[in-house]
Amino acid sequence: MHRRVKAFTLAFSTCLAALLLVGAVLDKPGSDVPYRHLGVFTEVLHRIKSDYVEEPDLKSVTLGAINGLLQAIDPFASYLNAEQYKEYLRNRDALQGDVGLLLSWKYGYLGVVGTVPGSPAARAGLMTGDMVESIRGISTRDMPLAYAEMLLRGKPGSTIEISVLSLRQQEPRKLTLTREVIKFPPLKFSLLPDQIGYLQVNSLAPGKAAEAAAALRELLKQGVERLVLDLRNCAAGSIEEGVALANLFLEKGLIAYVEGQRYSRQEFRAEPERAVWRLPVVVITNRGTAGGAEVAAAALLDNKRAEIVGEPTYGNAAVRRAVNLEDGGAIILAVAKYYSPAGKAIQDTRVLPTVQVFESEPISESEEVEAPAEPERAPKPDEDRLLEKAIEVLTKGKPPATPTAWQLAPRQGPQPAKSGEAHP
Repeated sequence: MHRRVKAFTLAFSTCLAALLLVGAVLDKPGSDVPYRHLGVFTEVLHRIKSDYVEEPDLKSVTLGAINGLLQAIDPFASYLNAEQYKEYLRNRDALQGDVGLLLSWKYGYLGVVGTVPGSPAARAGLMTGDMVESIRGISTRDMPLAYAEMLLRGKPGSTIEISVLSLRQQEPRKLTLTREVIKFPPLKFSLLPDQIGYLQVNSLAPGKAAEAAAALRELLKQGVERLVLDLRNCAAGSIEEGVALANLFLEKGLIAYVEGQRYSRQEFRAEPERAVWRLPVVVITNRGTAGGAEVAAAALLDNKRAEIVGEPTYGNAAVRRAVNLEDGGAIILAVAKYYSPAGKAIQDTRVLPTVQVFESEPISESEEVEAPAEPERAPKPDEDRLLEKAIEVLTKGKPPATPTAWQLAPRQGPQPAKSGEAHP
């Protein structure tokens, strides 16, 4: 085994040295070629081999390096070896049961972006910011994201055990979730006092923008004069539905565009005949707002169509594809990003509210994680600080002390408060 490791290291270093020589020939002053960075990787690998306290498992070292590289550029990226990729392709469309978890890389573990409303994960109390420590007893550290998502799927009615880390509890908790065919619940709308309409879009699955259009028309029939559009915890669904949702409030202008290194720019512009709502609107967001909901929020903000009240969004709006590797494996990564009308990459900058309000603190350890379902009722502003502030902005305007625009910046660690449910 020792000789094989030495042989592998020698061959690997030789190949890299050859690449460095070629790179040195092709390199031009001021250019940034990958061979220069490979030199650093080669030196680190050599130091690990020669100076580490014990004989390293180079397969694990290489796998960790690849995963670290991908996580550094895209928290939703995955590397699958040949065996994993075959299993992934075989089961991608065959496994119909799921638990409704939306995941990304966070601090070396799989973090919860959000849950599908009404799904097993949502009913178990999982929320944005929780971390999945293990799946079926297997640590998720360095587990490919796409592979973890595949493990969570299975036959409807079957169970899967996961271990979850949460800010709400000091110790990891084990959960057994029963897979089911995921069904997206209908969106909610209601009439609030003072002729204010309330529309909660909890997912952007196919057809949800059309549902929203029907709800807006019904609210107009009821004489609504202003609207609160609630996009909290709206993470599931497609970017296309987010574009369609934004168009309901925009008669003209750029909604978003998508572009990548090898992906030609494609623009999405508002079509006047699709606009439904021309009255004032305020949008609510939180850390569970992701994907198409972010695209919609950014479009309304940059077109000066709405104020944004609440928390910064998650930051996930990209086109991802599997890129095949010569050894039969693949990497799944973003090949293009969605940009707001102002030209900001939503995945990098997120959408920051013009009026910052953080949701209430998470529940304490003594409280039950899974509360019994409550009957449907209209939200009450005095029970919901973000809704209360949104109504205030809608009726009185943005507070003078609030900056006119936030300077968008890349996400920097956890937010000050834990996201809660949209309504008690």
